[in-house]
Amino acid sequence: MMIQGGYAPVILRVALDTGAISREDLPEEAVLRAHVGGTGLGLYYLLREAPPDATATDPRTPLIFMTGPLAGTPAPSSSNYVVVTLHYETPYAAATGHAHGFWAAYLKHAGYEGLLITGASPQPVYLWIDDQRVELRDARHLWGQDTRETERRIKAELGGDPDRISVACIGPAGEALLHGASIKNDRNHGAGKGSPGAVMGAKKLKAIAVRGSGRVPLARPQAFLEAVRQWEANLFLTPEGGVPPASVGVRRAGITRIYHVLGKASLLAGKNLSDPQWGRRYGQNFVEGCARWRVTPRPSYNCQIECAYDVHITSGPFAGMTVSPCGGGENTEGAAAMIGVEDPGAALCLTEFYDAMGLESSTAGCVVAMAFEAYNRGLLTPQDTGGLHLQWGDYEAAMTLIEQMIRREGFGAVLAQGLKGAAAALGRGVERFTVHIKGGGINLHDWRAAWSVLFGQIIAGAGVCWQAPGVDALAAEPDLGYLRYAPGTVATLEEALEKVTQVRRTQLKKLWEDCLGVCWFATWGVKDVLRLAPQALAAAVGWEDFTPEEALAVGERVANLMRLVYVQRGFTKADEFDVSPRLLEPPPSGRAQGKSLAPFLPQMVDEYYRQMGWHVETGIPTRATLARLGLEAYADRLR
Repeated sequence: MMIQGGYAPVILRVALDTGAISREDLPEEAVLRAHVGGTGLGLYYLLREAPPDATATDPRTPLIFMTGPLAGTPAPSSSNYVVVTLHYETPYAAATGHAHGFWAAYLKHAGYEGLLITGASPQPVYLWIDDQRVELRDARHLWGQDTRETERRIKAELGGDPDRISVACIGPAGEALLHGASIKNDRNHGAGKGSPGAVMGAKKLKAIAVRGSGRVPLARPQAFLEAVRQWEANLFLTPEGGVPPASVGVRRAGITRIYHVLGKASLLAGKNLSDPQWGRRYGQNFVEGCARWRVTPRPSYNCQIECAYDVHITSGPFAGMTVSPCGGGENTEGAAAMIGVEDPGAALCLTEFYDAMGLESSTAGCVVAMAFEAYNRGLLTPQDTGGLHLQWGDYEAAMTLIEQMIRREGFGAVLAQGLKGAAAALGRGVERFTVHIKGGGINLHDWRAAWSVLFGQIIAGAGVCWQAPGVDALAAEPDLGYLRYAPGTVATLEEALEKVTQVRRTQLKKLWEDCLGVCWFATWGVKDVLRLAPQALAAAVGWEDFTPEEALAVGERVANLMRLVYVQRGFTKADEFDVSPRLLEPPPSGRAQGKSLAPFLPQMVDEYYRQMGWHVETGIPTRATLARLGLEAYADRLR
């Protein structure tokens, strides 16, 4: 076997129903080379171990944490872990939630490439991994605590340097199996897509604490360091004739300085996507507020980008509060902009509340925003809401709703059914105001002005998620020949089908990168990364060659593995068009006013299937496609 570095030597398996903990070797080299790690290796295990009839919260459903061969190494932003399980909102899909911080690196340094967790504990527990010492501990005293307090208490309980311990945990939302429940770690980071916090809560697993004292071996250290030095040199480089990579905009808490740009571009998701012009004011208020206060960038492991940040609010009604968001704008949009909160202090504190509850705002925030719009349009009354007045901007009413959702009390009990379930329960045409794709919350900006991003969210293979970004917004992809942004909207079918090509090509690159164990901001739009990342992988592991073409084949293989989960769990082509009306209606104002993707969507889906080598009539991979990708063993799962 040629695996000489990069990978930690074992996978840790934990059976919560019996308390058994065991170690098993990594799969054989051919499997590792085909799937690499992260999302790819997680899906490999999910397809082998998830019963076809299981639901996300079924004890039989595995909860899989995977790092990647570059996690915990000197590669740029080598901090990524992915949680792979069954999707809580989209029942036929896998869930692939990504997070950063220090947890992945510490797990690798403890000697583990990933965790496979099965069963459900009879009482709350947390897992403590301290190099080769691994044990389950009683967590009954932590049940009910928010993510901030859980992290603090566990570190105090374990002792030693708290900065050398990383805690991934759930809050009350995960304990309550709430839609949108996330797994938080290192205060500023967390995995939310597919509601993995609800899966963790169903297993009565409160937290996983990790401390590792080792290092990740490198097969050819000098070759590895040369590749990552070039990679780092390009990290903030704008290619000649091109646009900056995504890392430039978010560098050192950059969102606090550039957020108003999203509003000007009609990309800021305000008032449940009902008023794109309002987003301009929200973005400007946010930037002006952060300029007055103390902003501290917060890194992840080996991270030069430092997109996450703390804000200590020093003036206004929230003076004295410190909040710890992740690095993008989606979290504050879901929590605050979607319900019309204009005060930047209130927006930050509401975002902090979501994070403390362990709740991803792109899902739960959209449920709350749906209720707010229905109330402001007169479809809901105080009699329906239990006396709550859901006027735009009322952050206190939103917090009350979240608390009710967690307790499943009052009007919150209705909203706790999730985006589609709550809309169906309320009736009265409220479904017109939902913002979802396949039942899940989108990565929350207003993508109706960036059609390739919107189409990429629609066809993403793990329910709605960042997977196929296209090149309309935030970054281009010079390694794929896209130096500049494409037009956000188009007028002809021919132009719309070109967006399909952009989506598919960027999807394969993104899915390959999701297997490495590095943050996407260290690759998205970075010049020469499609050459340098494979070089770094080959040098770390000991493979003599690993080409860009092989890397993109890994991405295509991952896309097909996701589709195989779909097929196994009952997906039909009609499900591809399970997109809320709000996302397909023409925006009433802004850059995309009067324009809609809807007329082109059926032809775009057909073209995507053709380019992927899937049956156009069903969206199922052909046997020839599976054979080309070395996935023949899965052919008997095709209908």
